[in-house]
Amino acid sequence: MTSTARPRSLATWLYSVAALIVLMVVIGGITRLTESGLSITQWKPITGIVPPLNDAQWQAEFANYKRIPEYQQLNQGMTLAGFKAIFFWEYFHRLLGRLIGIAFAVPLIWFAIRRQIPRGYGWRLVALLALGGLQGAIGWWMVKSGLSVRTDVSHVRLAVHLLVALFTLAGIVWTALDLRTLVRNPQARPARLTGLGAFTGAVLFVQLLFGALVAGLNAGLVTDQWPLMNGRFFPGATTAGRPFLDALFNDPAIVHFVHRWWAWVTVAALIVLARATRGVDRRASIAIHTAFGLQILLGIATVMSGMNITLAALHQLTGALLVIATTWGVHAVGRRG
Repeated sequence: MTSTARPRSLATWLYSVAALIVLMVVIGGITRLTESGLSITQWKPITGIVPPLNDAQWQAEFANYKRIPEYQQLNQGMTLAGFKAIFFWEYFHRLLGRLIGIAFAVPLIWFAIRRQIPRGYGWRLVALLALGGLQGAIGWWMVKSGLSVRTDVSHVRLAVHLLVALFTLAGIVWTALDLRTLVRNPQARPARLTGLGAFTGAVLFVQLLFGALVAGLNAGLVTDQWPLMNGRFFPGATTAGRPFLDALFNDPAIVHFVHRWWAWVTVAALIVLARATRGVDRRASIAIHTAFGLQILLGIATVMSGMNITLAALHQLTGALLVIATTWGVHAVGRRG
C-alpha cells in the first residue's frame, strides 16, 4: 500500500454510496408498486434532471404518456393530477440514479488525482463505476419494453435491472470491507471467495431472481394465503398447457410458489454461512440471522395483506440489507492474512 493511500476514507465513501443504492432499491420498488415506471417515456440522461416547470411542459409530458398502451388500455381518463403522482416516483428514481453516479464518479476522480487509492483497487473501483453506468442503460432498456406493445415492463428485464443493482451493491460492500481490513493491516490481501461463499451466493441469487419475477409479474396478488395458496399447497399453473420452463419463469402462480418455498433453502444456506462466520466476525453472523428472519416475516405479511405497499417496500428494503449481510458473512469466511 502506498504511503498516500487512504483506505479508511475510501471505505467510508463506499459505504455512503451503498446506502444510496439501498435507498434506490426501495424507491424502485415503490415505483413498481405504484405502477409509475412508464410515466416518463423518454431517456434524457442530462436534460432529464430538470422536471416540468410549467403547465405547458406538464401537458407535453402527459401527452407523451397518453401515446403508450398503459394509458390507452389501463388509465384512460387519468387526470393531470393523477399523472403527476406517478411521474413523481419515476422522476425521483431517475434523479437518485444520477445522484449515485455523481456520488461515485466525483470522489473516485478526487481520490485518483490525489493518489489515495491503494494499489490494486483502482481497476475494481472503475469496474464498479462501469456497472453503475450499465445499470442506467439497463433501466432504459427495461422501460422501453413497456412503451409500444405491452402495458407494463418486461418482468425479465425488471429482474435483470434489480439483480445488477444488488450485484453492484455487493461489490461495493465487499470492496469497502477489503479496504477496512487494510486499515487494520496494511499488508492484508483481499478476501477470497470460498466454496461456501459461492454456494450461498448462488442460492441467494435464485431467491432474488424469483423475487424480482414476482414483482414484475404482480405474482404477489395470486393469493393472500400462507402457507397454502388459495387452499392448496401447489397452486397449479395460471395458464394451462405451458411448457415447464416457460411456466417456471413466466407463470405468476408458479413463480410465486418457487419464491415462497425456495426461501427456506436460502434460509438453510444462510444459517450454515452464519455459523461459519460466527468464529470470525460474530456481528456478521447476527446481521445474517436478523436480516433473513425479518425478510421471512415481511414476505409472509406482505402476501397476507394483499400486497400492502408499505410492507412490500419494507420487504424489498430488507432484501437489500440481506444482500449486504450475506456479503459481509461471505467476506468474513474468505478473509486471509
